[in-house]
Amino acid sequence: MAWACYTLYLYIDNIANSRGSQPYVWSNLLASFVEFSFCFFFVYPRFLKLKKLPLLISGLIIADGLFVGCRYLIEEVIYLWLLGYGNYDPSVKLLYYISDNWWRAMQPILFSFIAWALMDTYHKEQETEQLKQEKIRAELLFLKTQINPHFLYNTLNYLYSLAYPVSEKVADAIIKLSQLMRYMLNNSIDGMLNLQQEIEYLENYIEIYRLRFEEDFFVEFKTTGNFNEKKVASLILIPFVENAFKHGVVNDAQRPVKILISTTGQLLSMVVSNKISHSQKDTSSGIGLLNIKRRLELIYPDGFELLISNNGETYKATLNIRLTDSNN
Repeated sequence: MAWACYTLYLYIDNIANSRGSQPYVWSNLLASFVEFSFCFFFVYPRFLKLKKLPLLISGLIIADGLFVGCRYLIEEVIYLWLLGYGNYDPSVKLLYYISDNWWRAMQPILFSFIAWALMDTYHKEQETEQLKQEKIRAELLFLKTQINPHFLYNTLNYLYSLAYPVSEKVADAIIKLSQLMRYMLNNSIDGMLNLQQEIEYLENYIEIYRLRFEEDFFVEFKTTGNFNEKKVASLILIPFVENAFKHGVVNDAQRPVKILISTTGQLLSMVVSNKISHSQKDTSSGIGLLNIKRRLELIYPDGFELLISNNGETYKATLNIRLTDSNN
């Protein structure tokens, strides 16, 4: 569309002014197309968007050279061979040709910038609107999930009171599950909370899972650093543990699931590794890797790093997040 508009402009500027029969109009059009495309598809997306000024300037100089070079090739080589004459007198020096044409290259450079800037602005507006819609859907989904969890939380507390006199082990499992429910109820899906609470949530989740396997549950969970003075998005770490339990092997003493969480300054690091299970797994829906990454991009657009490795035997996820203080 941008190139069509520019072509129309050149048509009005050249052909409509009784210069359409002159071959240099078409050489100018082709040279402008080459330079416009180079700037629009290569220079501006790679260097202007990333704010690389030296590379941007170099790219524009190359674009100017493309324009001059294309015109010279067409007008002074191809036209001379096909038509028997060129646009300039044969006695004209190359340096004069360059000095007489470099400023003409400014027009496609400027026009391609305007076209790219308009398109980039449009795409950013589309992304902003998409983020708004995703946030609305997430909020609606979160509200829907509040109905049953409240009922379950109250029911679990009641079951705990009944189970404690009979079996402390069962009662302990119920209270841990109740704590998981309270965490989910008291924190918005996109809210920020104390990192220590997220760690405690993981500990409760692991202990409940341990009840299922009893003695055949091999998980190494280690934490180092200060968690009380840091804030993190709620439920941002649990998907990695959940995936390790769901798709990994938890009953192999030689290859335990390893979960290491540490903080160094404002950097939170989480490493989860597990032996890959090749047995049939349930097909229930969970939080996929793409959804996890999408949420990280929304909450920490420039403050996270997610690395995944999979050699067919071992799956390893490494997550680094730049945190904020709890008093911010």
